[in-house]
Amino acid sequence: MMWKPNVTVAAVVEQGGKYLLVEEQTSNGILFNQPAGHLEPDESIIQGAIRETLEETGYTFVPQWVLGIYHWHSHADNTTYLRFAFTGSVVDHDPSRALDAGILRVGWFGVDEIYETTYCHRSPLVMRCVADHLAGKRYSLEILTHYD
Repeated sequence: MMWKPNVTVAAVVEQGGKYLLVEEQTSNGILFNQPAGHLEPDESIIQGAIRETLEETGYTFVPQWVLGIYHWHSHADNTTYLRFAFTGSVVDHDPSRALDAGILRVGWFGVDEIYETTYCHRSPLVMRCVADHLAGKRYSLEILTHYD
């Protein structure tokens, strides 16, 4: 039996004390998440985070640090995720850009608002990434290597 985790990327973007989140329709209902998604073939982990943020929010994300690498098993769908989370800034926004299917809303949320909506987060990694960002966790992007 071959086991492979689902590799995902996420952008944890803070601006003025608020964090960029998406509200999305999922198979488990309407949930909140950081801009995030699956790594696609032939893209680097960093490129994946930039692409997912643009596709889900219309914002151009510039990763500056690796926030963390997270391993989580969802018992609800018996799936294991390996999430590479980045922190950085957004430098542009295209409000007219068509967003990924399922994205209902993009917004900036304070820490208290995020904490109060824990019950409708896509995974426990949403709050954990915010907590790690607040704790000042940052790792150089140079720890990642992409071979073509």
